[in-house]
Amino acid sequence: MFLNELTAAEYVSRATAAGEQHEKPSRILLALSRMRFQLVLGMFFTVAVPALLRAILEPNSGIAIELDKSLFGTICAFLLGYLLFRKVTGYPGVRATAYILPVFVTSYGLTVFTFFFLRLEYSRLQFLMSFLASVAIFYCIFILVRRVRTMELSIVPFGDIEKLNTLKFVNWRVLSSPEDAQIEGGIVADLRADLPPEWERAITDKALRGVPVYDAKQVFESLSGRVQIGHLSENTFAALSPNSIYASGKRYLDFVLALIALAFVAPLLLLAALLIKAESRGPAIFRQERMGYRGAVFTVFKLRTMKVADATSEKLETQMTQAADPRITRIGSFLRKTRIDELPQIFNILRGEMSWIGPRPEALKLSAWYESKIPFYRYRHLVRPGITGWAQVTQGHVTSLSEADLKLQYDFFYVKNFSLWLDILVLLRTFRVVFTGSGAK
Repeated sequence: MFLNELTAAEYVSRATAAGEQHEKPSRILLALSRMRFQLVLGMFFTVAVPALLRAILEPNSGIAIELDKSLFGTICAFLLGYLLFRKVTGYPGVRATAYILPVFVTSYGLTVFTFFFLRLEYSRLQFLMSFLASVAIFYCIFILVRRVRTMELSIVPFGDIEKLNTLKFVNWRVLSSPEDAQIEGGIVADLRADLPPEWERAITDKALRGVPVYDAKQVFESLSGRVQIGHLSENTFAALSPNSIYASGKRYLDFVLALIALAFVAPLLLLAALLIKAESRGPAIFRQERMGYRGAVFTVFKLRTMKVADATSEKLETQMTQAADPRITRIGSFLRKTRIDELPQIFNILRGEMSWIGPRPEALKLSAWYESKIPFYRYRHLVRPGITGWAQVTQGHVTSLSEADLKLQYDFFYVKNFSLWLDILVLLRTFRVVFTGSGAK
């Protein structure tokens, strides 16, 4: 399997691993693409080597006292980082190299914080060397492994398969007949379609020979990060509702983090409110009723970024912000790009109406329009709406009804794959959006 294996789309990784290619990779590259080799190399360079180097660099530092604890700590930090990396890169559209540094900063930071909180003795030098080695070795492995092959899949030419061609990063090959032996990677077929008997026999025969056979719908969802909204779609537990255990725990975590965040952002909110009042007339806080968790209506709080008359407009066409929208004030433009205007929603989180991460709540007028036009639109209300979400960090801000339709497909993907790992990925991407201002209007 690849270093940036799509855990949620494991079948694609296996298809890639089984695929034929014009130029066969070396045995070394194939070995580096396997999990056990990555773990062995990682443990050697991030645990054993730093311990040996510290013994050489600090021979009289009392290493015997701290050795066991530092070894245990670096092992935990590396394994946590490796697990986190595999999980967050297990979703569509993830460029693995962008998450190597963040995940290991997180894993080593949490480990060091735990040691500090428990007042355990440890070697800062050994942890630092281990962290640097983890980042360096994963960058090197990924750069080498991604040269192994390009993903190649063969398509059975029946049913709903046209949408697969929109995924440009895969080499698709349409099979010409059931006897076509030039299988690329694995076989993708619309298993819900009525296939001719000869094709069904051919597909079964290929599967018996060890050729991976995958459903077109699942492949599309895993590679696009979207769920088609013409039907209800069950999650990995074959249920419509998300994981209730994680949902309950997330609510408590949201509340605690909101309390902590409020203490830090209160001065920033006060300063922003004063700047808004100084620039234009009207309240600093914008209030609007929106559709929320389980279809309940609630009042969302935001820092006002538009002129008062425009910000309160109820017309459908004014509910979406356009690029370079003239209604936005100067300070409002900055607040939108940095997402500071969303911070008052911390109060919505404390009240249980929102979460840090989830589908964005829609204005009532837009929500009613979507519900009248799109089947199963209310499916997105199975989870609490969030300040940030999968659609926001993947697609960005929408400016038209057609883009909103695409946004809902991302929301459906989030609901279907609701999990801690997807939330962590959204959080990491949100940091990138905040620092770059991408996707803002």
